[in-house]
Amino acid sequence: MENLKIWIRKNGSTAVLTVLFIIILVNKDAKAWLMRQVASTGILNSGISDSKKAQGSSKQASYAGFMLKNEDGNIIDTSALQNKVVFINFWASWCPPCRAEFPSVQKLYDQYKNNPDMVFLTVNLDDNTALGKSYLKEKGFTVPFLVPAGEIPDVLYSGSLPTTVVLDRKGALRLHHTGLADYSKDSFYTQIDELLKQKP
Repeated sequence: MENLKIWIRKNGSTAVLTVLFIIILVNKDAKAWLMRQVASTGILNSGISDSKKAQGSSKQASYAGFMLKNEDGNIIDTSALQNKVVFINFWASWCPPCRAEFPSVQKLYDQYKNNPDMVFLTVNLDDNTALGKSYLKEKGFTVPFLVPAGEIPDVLYSGSLPTTVVLDRKGALRLHHTGLADYSKDSFYTQIDELLKQKP
């Protein structure tokens, strides 16, 4: 017993760090918290591209007709969202980076949900949609719960979670970001405001 006390005194910080590391490895929320701290620095963020660099009409045509289904079973056709700024986020409840960025997605949604020129398409990709719904309810998130109602165009999503896309009022692809980011920064709100000011 005395040897254990001596070992703990000599290696206490190592033991604590090992326990914390194990917790982060096995607990999704702990992983998400750590990733959120990194994301809050802004170093992982991607900005909205200049309109001159926006994707051409062929790219726009390639995601026209992307269909989603809401909780009521109603179909949403993204090609009907012309003249609006569209924020699309592909996520899953089992994905720690998705969990890490979701509070910032919720803050962005809260900021713009009453703006008639802004649309949020938060697309759940859980194999079991009940898990995604349960996650939103458990965390108190109120973003729209949507699932694909057909093929997802490659130009929007190529298999990495999370993936975030922003379309401008002309339907041009202005942001395509794979991986964790913080969408609750004032600098991002400013970029969204600029897109909202542009004429369709």
